[in-house]
Amino acid sequence: MRLISLLQQVDVNEKIKHAPNSGYLVGVWIGYLIPFTFFACIAYWIYSRAKKRQNEE
Repeated sequence: MRLISLLQQVDVNEKIKHAPNSGYLVGVWIGYLIPFTFFACIAYWIYSRAKKRQNEE
């Protein structure tokens, strides 16, 4: 797991500095937010299922 973590470390500022055009910035920003959004949705889904299960008991 540590190896994967080391491979995935990306310097966003470096990517933006060497971007071919300004449209690239939008793609970097979206790519940076997608994992956070995905995990936040999964966490909320787990929370809501647990709360629903607790209310049924």
